[in-house]
Amino acid sequence: MTCEEMRAEDNASTIIQFVLLGFSDLPNLQGLLFGMFSIIYVVILIGNSLIIIITRLDAALQAPMYFFLENFSSLEICYVSVTLPRILVNLWTQDRSISMLGCASQMCFFLMLGATECFLLAVMAYDRYVAICNPLHYPLVMNHKMCIQLAVGSWLGGIPVQIGQTCQIFSLHFCNSNQINHFFCDIPPILKLACGDTFVHEIAVYIVAMLFVAVPFMLILTSYSKIISTILRLPTARGQAKAFSTCSSHLLVVLLFFGSATITYLRPKSSHTAGIDKLLSLFYTIVTPMFNPMIYSLRNKDVIAALKRLLLKKIV
Repeated sequence: MTCEEMRAEDNASTIIQFVLLGFSDLPNLQGLLFGMFSIIYVVILIGNSLIIIITRLDAALQAPMYFFLENFSSLEICYVSVTLPRILVNLWTQDRSISMLGCASQMCFFLMLGATECFLLAVMAYDRYVAICNPLHYPLVMNHKMCIQLAVGSWLGGIPVQIGQTCQIFSLHFCNSNQINHFFCDIPPILKLACGDTFVHEIAVYIVAMLFVAVPFMLILTSYSKIISTILRLPTARGQAKAFSTCSSHLLVVLLFFGSATITYLRPKSSHTAGIDKLLSLFYTIVTPMFNPMIYSLRNKDVIAALKRLLLKKIV
């Protein structure tokens, strides 16, 4: 073992916690950022909770599409709660330290819930494909048992792989620094701190990203290519408009989430910069969950009608 390797190993053994630099490069904006992120978190919680409540209580929304929407809103609350509360604590206390176990746990839950979102968006696209392209078989194909199986598979499908990936990454030695130039524990900034050759780990990240991001995205594109082809063959413009309205919200969410996630995890390592990584991560971890309830409610007449009925009941 060379002297350099011995020093690297000694440094690695001394790292028992990390420091999330987050937005420390904006010292004059800490209070503003805390207030802004607090408002965003409240909006996300209220918006997604409302969707869960109305899809549970309103009889008109007892359909597979709204069952998956309820699951998606529950997922968004869990997904954003993995990162945002930690950001708020760091901004409020200015204590940015996080233990290695805490960092590994945050990364693991973030990756598992991210995989769930990819799968669930693909399931929602399949649901729309069956409803529009095979409407007569829709009640048989998307029965209650099938909906439960698809939802459970989406929630649990990524757990073994993401636990394995997290264990693999945190089995590395960290000797370069303990400062993570990010606002949560994500794969790219963690790998930058590892000493030694991380090529095998980077390839593993690409393979997992292809499995959990690229494959669901291709399935979604396939579903929507068939959906659009079917819609364009509908005899009336009104029928086309109604079919498009039920799909456009989901397609917009898909483009927002998969676009930013693909750029983050599938672009070359040489093009990774801390500023761009933070911006993209903000987009798919915070901005997209904030807009999802607005997209689904404002572009869905059934959801708006159910919300009005719920508010009228409360008023009466």
